[in-house]
Amino acid sequence: MSSQPKNLSMAQVLICGAAIVTLSMGIRHGFGLWLQPITQDQGWPRQTFALALAIQNLSWGLCGIFAGMLADRLGAFKVLMGGAVLYGLGLMGMALATSPLSFALSTGVLIGAAQAGTTYAVIYGVLGRQIAPEKRSWAMGVAAAAGSFGQFLMVPVEGQLISSLGWKEALLVLSAMVLLIVPLAFGLREPGFQGSQAPKREQTIAQALREAFKYPSFQLLMAGYFVCGFQVVFIGVHMPSYLKDKGLSPQVASYALALIGLFNVFGTYIAGSLGQKMAKKNILAFIYFARAVVISIFLLVPLSPLSVYVFSAVMGALWLSTVPPTNATIAQIFGVQHLSMLGGFVFFSHQIGSFMGVWLGGFLYDKTGSYDVVWYLSIGLGVFAGLVNLPVREAPIQRTPLQAA
Repeated sequence: MSSQPKNLSMAQVLICGAAIVTLSMGIRHGFGLWLQPITQDQGWPRQTFALALAIQNLSWGLCGIFAGMLADRLGAFKVLMGGAVLYGLGLMGMALATSPLSFALSTGVLIGAAQAGTTYAVIYGVLGRQIAPEKRSWAMGVAAAAGSFGQFLMVPVEGQLISSLGWKEALLVLSAMVLLIVPLAFGLREPGFQGSQAPKREQTIAQALREAFKYPSFQLLMAGYFVCGFQVVFIGVHMPSYLKDKGLSPQVASYALALIGLFNVFGTYIAGSLGQKMAKKNILAFIYFARAVVISIFLLVPLSPLSVYVFSAVMGALWLSTVPPTNATIAQIFGVQHLSMLGGFVFFSHQIGSFMGVWLGGFLYDKTGSYDVVWYLSIGLGVFAGLVNLPVREAPIQRTPLQAA
């Protein structure tokens, strides 16, 4: 890539990027609180809600690829602006939907596309371009921690909005709140992306994709990220209903999700910081193995508010802590020219896992009256993901002049 001035200060990039992720991810993490109010009020089975959330994750992943391409070519600013508007429209549609189809289109397709343009792939592209490699993993940890702080901050707020205003009105309030992303996006207008000219690149999109998909470590990172999506979205969406089915109060679920967000602030920050000092593949393997152990213990001990809070705190430390080392590894191997796009492809694998986790949770619950099978799958997949990350090679890929041309 031709040299270009890096005029954005690290503080500006981190503050604006973290605030956007806080808002976008914070709202998204609370969707599980709407499962029972919406299905009971509309007379729908849980599978209807779960399917819409599953579609949302697929839409997020698929649109994330194209949002990444656009952000790499046009800059993050324009993508963030469009994503914010779509997010507001999607939340409004979620509130006003009267049929499973309209609910799936607004909650699933529209909000998923909005999240693609307002979350990690786009923000991490800016961090990769604007922050020096020796601080990149740390900065990504800060941004991921912001998303976790958003969960800690927003989930109790969303629970309070539902109880005080009703679920429809709560969604309409959020549809206005998410538009705060628009002014924040102005802080991420990068030099070199003004006008219609994109920065010159050593590789075309097709060359970058060919190189990545032929590289075994890229495939292994995608496989591990699939498991991450399966686990966190199943737990995030279905755990409130799982706890209520077991006789615990709704407040326990709200506090549990908030604890996940609070402890993930520390987990993601620590993972990003350690990524500057340790092999990132070992960090990822540890996280996945630890998740399998934590879920196993949670299912074995007697269920109580205390066991839920301990589980949430420990799982929270492991929640999105995969995000900084995964994206930093991609940047380390392939460089930052196509970071948003390549991150989008890896995240698409994450979202296929998310689709399977949230949909299987609803489907198997409706079939068996229990979430047990999906919990067991989460354990087995955690072991699998830990194993596949161990062979990842983090060294920068060696290109011939022809490959880079």
